Amino acid sequence: MDTRLSQIKLRLSHLRDALRDAGAHAILVPSADPHLSEYLPRRWQGREVLSGFTGSMATLVVTLDDAQLFADSRYWTQAERELAGSGISLFKIPTGAATHHIGWIADQLQPGQTLAVDGQVLGLGLAQQLRAALTAKGIHIDTGLDLLDRVWSDRPGLPDAPIYEHAAPQATVSRADKLAQVRDAMARHGATHHLISSVDDIAWLFNLRGSDVTYNPVFVAHTLLDKTGATLFVQPGKIDAALTQRLAADGVRLAAYDQARPALGALPADARVLIDPRRVTLGLREALPTAATVIEAINPSTLFKSRKNAAEAQFIREAMAQDGAAMCAFYAWFEAALARGESLSELTVDERLSAERARRPGFVGLSFSTIAGFNANGAMPHYRAMPEAFSQIQGDGLLLIDSGAQYLGGTTDITRVWPIGAITEAHKRDYTLVLKGTIGLSRAVFPRGTLSPMLDAIARAPLWAHGLDYGHGTGHGVGYFMNVHEGPQSISKAVPDANMAMEPGMITSIEPGLYRPGQWGVRIENLVLNVQRDTPEHGQFGDMLAFETLTLCPIDTRSIALNLLSDEELAWLNDYHAEVRRRLAPLVDGDALAWLNTRTEPLTR
Repeated sequence: MDTRLSQIKLRLSHLRDALRDAGAHAILVPSADPHLSEYLPRRWQGREVLSGFTGSMATLVVTLDDAQLFADSRYWTQAERELAGSGISLFKIPTGAATHHIGWIADQLQPGQTLAVDGQVLGLGLAQQLRAALTAKGIHIDTGLDLLDRVWSDRPGLPDAPIYEHAAPQATVSRADKLAQVRDAMARHGATHHLISSVDDIAWLFNLRGSDVTYNPVFVAHTLLDKTGATLFVQPGKIDAALTQRLAADGVRLAAYDQARPALGALPADARVLIDPRRVTLGLREALPTAATVIEAINPSTLFKSRKNAAEAQFIREAMAQDGAAMCAFYAWFEAALARGESLSELTVDERLSAERARRPGFVGLSFSTIAGFNANGAMPHYRAMPEAFSQIQGDGLLLIDSGAQYLGGTTDITRVWPIGAITEAHKRDYTLVLKGTIGLSRAVFPRGTLSPMLDAIARAPLWAHGLDYGHGTGHGVGYFMNVHEGPQSISKAVPDANMAMEPGMITSIEPGLYRPGQWGVRIENLVLNVQRDTPEHGQFGDMLAFETLTLCPIDTRSIALNLLSDEELAWLNDYHAEVRRRLAPLVDGDALAWLNTRTEPLTR
């Protein structure tokens, strides 16, 4: 018997018993924690524990006689495999932001019935949508129930990893200056207090880092700012005495993590509290005094941390060079091992590439789990090789490697695709069309303040011209020794809002792709920095921005269908490779240098 499936079925059975005991008829389990994080501490990975689906984003709904997992196209193949035999059906949604589960719940439940959802992990926006859809049908929503404790007998407690300081020189702005920036923004909003629950905003604001989740150097906390001080709500013992004193010198008080809600409830009736409705849960919002004035706006820190200053940009360039040097060493070894006929697997790629990065100065850890997908596995955008399920790299086809690291001076994220054995003209066509999208957007010049989703079509145009597309976004913001995914900008099909305006200093990925399920996948990703660009008409039509490509690693030229590249695209590629060689050659030697020189040779017709 598959013990994994039997455990899932047993948990679902216990969950339905808990629903009956609570007088409820369905439960909504989002992929969320009290901070609405993308990557969750184990304590809040209830959706994975209940369903067995290990992808990072999905929503589970369980009724007394049905269960549905709502996931977008990045996860369909993975979800179908992991849900098989569990009694949970996959509901395919178009994007991660889709809310089809709300309509499904409204259709399944009858007037007078109750939906349970833990309000402590339910975002304000989703709560408003649920209420609008369900109360109109007479369906009750109980947000006071956390049924996970009933069915997850060994549920972990709060993470207790220590918190440490991100120090100079890589921390280029002091904690006091950042607090002053945010307080200035509070004043502009007319706020007396500001609640922040998003862990990356808190880590940025206080120049602190942690390891409460895998890959992102953040820690579980809330903070409440007033006009002169700040309270940081964290588990006791996570911050040592010396750091506590340094925080106190900047007006930062420490309080226990579970005291955040009582502290909000104790605010004066005339408090004017600034919150970001997209980054605060219903539970925290309801803890505020009813008489308090709530001001809803994006966290000022989200905007500030997205715009890297010149000193940070330089540290990031240095981190990219170290990252590129690690990849040269890995790929030189990898290609030599293949040539020798050694047995290599997707797991080997992860282990060896991670080891090469760990040798570089300033390395802290990986920025996400390495995706090494050969042939059909590369067609799953969020695939991860596991000891119980992986492929050998042998025969012919394409190997997609998406990886990244955290350095004290920056965060990296890069995808490359490499030919293994003999590849076909179909492989080359797909590869080149994706490359044309990467190059096209990399060369773009656009007005400052352009809403980032407006740039998405530039990368898709070469694919659209051939009737092709991909289901994920083209680019996400990237933090500074912080979350590998951050806002507010998003180059995607998202509905744009004013906060998505492109500004100097923002770092974003460019990663178009093309996926043929059961066959192969292609994605070519670089990180780019928004920089100001002088034009012949400078000043007449406002400031213009362009992208500086930060990522330094050869793009494979053996997989290119040269007839599909224009002269301008070919020139861009050759210029990029010249820069990669110039920047990385001083950092590598021996086989790695030879590999770098070979893979950056100019491409000619």
